[in-house]
Formats: sequence, C-alpha cells, structure tokens
Amino acid sequence: MAFELPNDFRCPISLEIMSDPVIIQSGHTFDRVSIQRWIDSGNRTCPITKLPLSENPSLIPNHALRSLISNFAHVSPKQEDHSHSQSQSHSSISTLVSRSSSRESRLESLTRLVRLTKRDSSVRRKVTESGAVRAVLDCVDSVDRALQEKSLSLLLNLSLEDDNKVGLVADGVVRRIVAVLRVGSPDCKAVAATLLTSLAVVEVNKATIGSYPDAISALVSLLRHGNDRERKESATALYALCSFPDNRKRVVDCGSVGILVEAADSGMERAVEVLGLWLSVEEGEEMSRVSGFVEVLVNVLRNGSLKGIQYSLFILNCLCCCSREIVEEVKRKVWLRYALVWRIMRVRKSGGMLLT
Repeated sequence: MAFELPNDFRCPISLEIMSDPVIIQSGHTFDRVSIQRWIDSGNRTCPITKLPLSENPSLIPNHALRSLISNFAHVSPKQEDHSHSQSQSHSSISTLVSRSSSRESRLESLTRLVRLTKRDSSVRRKVTESGAVRAVLDCVDSVDRALQEKSLSLLLNLSLEDDNKVGLVADGVVRRIVAVLRVGSPDCKAVAATLLTSLAVVEVNKATIGSYPDAISALVSLLRHGNDRERKESATALYALCSFPDNRKRVVDCGSVGILVEAADSGMERAVEVLGLWLSVEEGEEMSRVSGFVEVLVNVLRNGSLKGIQYSLFILNCLCCCSREIVEEVKRKVWLRYALVWRIMRVRKSGGMLLT
C-alpha cells in the first residue's frame, strides 16, 4: 500500500522530495540545490519568513530529516532508487556548476556522479545536457589531485555514451588529457590514457587526437617511464589510435619502435599488437633494424597468449617476406622451427585462427 508523502519531506521552493535537506539561519529546511540556487541569485532573505540572512549563509545538513525521507517506503524499491538517483544527480550537478561551492562540496558531487554515471545512462545524458561538462573540465585543470582524478573518472564514464565521445573532444578534453599525461599523478595518468582509448572508438576522434600536438608523444613517454598500469593503458591507447594510418607514422616518428620492442620483451603483448599494425606502412620496416626484435617475437611464441602468438607469427611472416636478413636470422635459430610447429598445432587445436 502506498502512503501519501508528508509535506515536510518536500522542499518549500521546488515542492519536490528533498534529497539533501539543509537548515538555514531562520530555522527552515530546504533542499540544498534549491536554496543554493536562491542564494546564488543574490537573495539574502529566507524564502519563507523573509528575514535577512548573512552575506555567506551557512547550510547545515538536516541528517534527521534526510534519514526519515530515505526510510519512508512510499514507492517500490526500484522506483525509489531511480527517483533517488535522479534527485542526487540533479543536486550534484547544481553543486558542481555553482561558483560558490567549496572544494569539499565539488569533490563530494564528483564522487557521487562517478558512482551514478557508471551504472545509469540517463544520468550520463543528464550531465552532458545540463552543460556541466565545462565545470568537470575545470576540475581536470585543477592542481588538486583528488578533484582531478574524480573529474577524469567522470569524463571516462560520460564517454561510454557514443553521442558524448565527439562532443567531449569538441569541448577541449584532449588538451586536458595531454596535460595530465605529462604532469599528472600516476593514477590520473592511467585514467587519462584509458579515456583516450574510449574516445578513439569513434573514427573522427582518432584523427583529431592524433593531430593534437604532443598527444601521441605523451603516450609514448608514458609507455617508457610509467608504472605497469600506466604502460598498459598507454599501449592500449596507442593501439586504438594506430588503426588510423596517419597516426601510425606519428608513433614511429616519436622514436617509439625501440620502446615498444622493450615493452613486448617485458611481456606486454599489447605492444606486439601495436607493432603488428605498422607492417602496412613503410616506416614499419624500422622494426627489422631493432636489435633483438626477432628474439622478442620468439619469446612471445614460446610463452605468450593465443592472441600474442597470432600477432608474432604475423609479424615474423611479413618481415621474412621483405627482408632476407630476417629470413637468415630465423633460419639460424634452428629450434624455432620446432617451437613454431608446436605452437601452430596448439592454436589450431584450440580453434584459433592465425592472422594472414
């Protein structure tokens, strides 16, 4: 049975259920987003009593009322969850875009929005349609590491919507990402690289990101100097970007061949996949001149995953077709023939397909 909601649970301004009730100096309670909007509009009186408020009114959380509202079962759990999510997102967006919000309030709003946008596409659309992306980008520019990391995580969630991917790039997110890749904290750098991977799903974004100054070189630098997580995410971003031909040349021009070979030698198979993409461009021949590259591919054949084996066989086959020196090097490794046969048999037995 549904109960009629008590009027005390509704904000006197919006007449909606309060998600974050706060008390002002007059003793009356309002939803935070509504009274904050009232104050931001220049009003310095209580909306009910018209009594004057201080220049910077304090908003004191009404925990008792908030607890009562959350425990009042007047709708089904599913409806309540959806209504609560929408109400929370509305409050968080308003706090985020308000210039008078404190650092703690913005961080709390970002944290809540990261949680909500991770599971609810309607909230992701609401954030972008509200124009709050600009405020999120401002937080990425912040020197506050906590604000920066949460804002990057929120942008990553927003990029899950295909319609948002191009819009985020148009709003200037690439410039912020590149700056973070250069000077951000390790966690922020990893999230920034992951965000580039997500944005690069859209073909037009691959061209835009690749042509942006320092975008690819920043990823290559992260691949060389980052920790395990940073290197993995940067290699994945490079793989996503290198499906666009012009970006492959840009990556090679950054002197990344040796770096990727080292990464592949350390067991990072994504680096092998990036190298495999280069075989369709002339610059890819630079790989054959890297000392120990064939040995790296052989090690992947011996110890790698199915996908790593496929790419290694593909690269070796292509290099042998265009370089007599590579053929001779492979022939000198007599044991390689047995390794190849054994690994190919395993691939076929598992139902895998070799790249050709």
